[in-house]
Amino acid sequence: MNSKTIKNSSINYKTELNSEQLAVVLSGDGAGLVLAGAGSGKTRTITYRVAYLIDQGVLPTNILLLTFTNKAAKEMLNRVETLLGAHPVGLWGGTFHSVANRILRTHSSVIGLSPNFTIIDQDDVKTLIRVCIKDLNIDTSGRKFPSPSKINSIISYSRNSGLSIKEVVEKKYSSFFDLIPSFERIEEIYTARKKQADSVDFDDLLIGLRDLLQNNKSIRFSLANKFHHVLVDEFQDTNIIQAQIVKELSSVHGNLIVVGDDAQSIYSFRAAQIKNILDFSNTYSPSNTYKLTTNYRSTPEILEIANTSIENNADQFKKDLSAVCESDNLPSIVPASTAKQEAEFICKEILKLNNDGMSLNNIAVLFRAAFHSQALEFELMKRDIPYEYRGGLKFFERAHVKDIICHLRIKLNIKDESAWMRVLGLQTGIGLVTAQKIINEVRSCKNIDEVINSSIKLSKRAQSGWDTLCRTLNKINIQQLPSDLIRAVVVGDYRDYLENEYADYLDRIDDVEQFAIFSEGYSDLRLFLDEISLVSDYDSVDTKDSLFYKDKIVLSTIHQSKGLEWDAVFVMSLVDGKFPNQRALDEEGGLEEERRLFYVATTRARNRLYYTYSLTSGYDSMVMSQPSMFLQELPDCLFNSVKLKKVKSHVNGFGGDFHDEPTIIFNKLGDAIEEKKINDLSFLRDIDEL
Repeated sequence: MNSKTIKNSSINYKTELNSEQLAVVLSGDGAGLVLAGAGSGKTRTITYRVAYLIDQGVLPTNILLLTFTNKAAKEMLNRVETLLGAHPVGLWGGTFHSVANRILRTHSSVIGLSPNFTIIDQDDVKTLIRVCIKDLNIDTSGRKFPSPSKINSIISYSRNSGLSIKEVVEKKYSSFFDLIPSFERIEEIYTARKKQADSVDFDDLLIGLRDLLQNNKSIRFSLANKFHHVLVDEFQDTNIIQAQIVKELSSVHGNLIVVGDDAQSIYSFRAAQIKNILDFSNTYSPSNTYKLTTNYRSTPEILEIANTSIENNADQFKKDLSAVCESDNLPSIVPASTAKQEAEFICKEILKLNNDGMSLNNIAVLFRAAFHSQALEFELMKRDIPYEYRGGLKFFERAHVKDIICHLRIKLNIKDESAWMRVLGLQTGIGLVTAQKIINEVRSCKNIDEVINSSIKLSKRAQSGWDTLCRTLNKINIQQLPSDLIRAVVVGDYRDYLENEYADYLDRIDDVEQFAIFSEGYSDLRLFLDEISLVSDYDSVDTKDSLFYKDKIVLSTIHQSKGLEWDAVFVMSLVDGKFPNQRALDEEGGLEEERRLFYVATTRARNRLYYTYSLTSGYDSMVMSQPSMFLQELPDCLFNSVKLKKVKSHVNGFGGDFHDEPTIIFNKLGDAIEEKKINDLSFLRDIDEL
């Protein structure tokens, strides 16, 4: 297709697209890289391109559209249908996995499977790995050996990254170095058992298709010849396997359009490789590069920050987003003296925005890691501001947080049966029957000392688990403060449990440490547990009488927020060590990916943007923190700096008697340019006093 003359369609491409989008849609044959900046109409461009190809006489059956989510695929196909006024029958559109499944079922005999092979889910995978561990007679009674889920994450990352298990363990799980031979044998048996059961997992779909294309010349030619045009969405998120699949499927006609934004490549932890998009012009030569930089989402002031920040990355395609929206307020930087102050400011500003007519579901609070939201969640629940949590469970609903709380409940009440059931369930070799036996024995005990010294007849395996728990009980027995109790639980055996059980164990350990810091505002265990219990019960309350029950703000990790947008966005916990994440800085390319996360967070906002951080690391401590380097590397003229004042400091716990004070907004020279009253806003210590 060389002609750029539109022949058949009633679609007026020239008036419905901007010049950047039009250049992509009307492009000729060959390979093309579309660098689609945030809010630049990426989906619109792809769907118009597909419609244009069909208008030009390309059969839908000769078009392949690859996406990362079923939702994205469905949205694009629906838009194409709307544009054309008819369903594009036969168009190949879907996720990499769904397309792989379709092709592999057609050629199943070539890969040694039946056409009715089974796709197993994550629960099935864990069950099968558990069987493999048993086949190898591996002793898992101690804390050293990781869970089937953790082993699966190691195997899966290995396969998607193209690294050996040995390389993955050395890179990401060095504490398991001595277990590498066991992991390798487990993978061998796991692979054999899947084949024996005529089944595949999700990784097998991608690897199976890649191998089919690379190892069978006739099938590769047949498929690549069928797809005259291949289009790929979110190309910056592809891993090495997906990039190889794309190359093989476009190898005959060479008509490949990939759309993505290197500035939004944030999924290396899933084995995504930014070099796939950065090296596109070398992999596909000759090729054309197109840039979509007209942003329809954010104000010029927000985009100025995004553009300035991302300029600090070396490995990138240079591009500046330009705004269509009218100019508005400068984004705000809001330092607070404690995490509580930060949370209070966000809550009060949310209420003010809502008072001014902004619906709660047009407001989001974003953060680098899940535990950063802890203090904010507490404040939101206290103030009856409903919220939806994206990217995982709400803080007090997370398994490891509940585990810690149950240990503390036993310290306070030795007869707490439900707490005992949860804690005993964490121990190796202790099932439901044994747990009930232990509980019956400890009912007569008056304190933890008596529990530890009691003689309970148990099997050898159960005794090992009970001894482990007794070590932990002995540690918490000598502590009194909630923060010390929490840290006593996590030191040693429970930490080993998290490491062996979860792929994200370091994040969970961070959660627990932040929980300990959060508890430093309490000296009384009973008061602390009462407060936690009351806020944890928040979601069980009928909120139909609440003013906001149909309307919720969004709390989200930045990773989960990608592709979304809100009128007002708060990016919180912007301190060094938290954002950028310290562990990420230790990895190759980690700093630049962290800056891309900052870019993604910034470009989620349409009109109002707030960056907040606490100058102390604890909930009520005086350990000083530094603002994030991502804030420090930006010029002051891009922000309003909001200083918060308080009249009276809060006392132990989460109460406090505050009086309204003005919010003072400063310009880059430090001169006050506005002073205004915000109703019902609790202000804290003047930052200059710290």
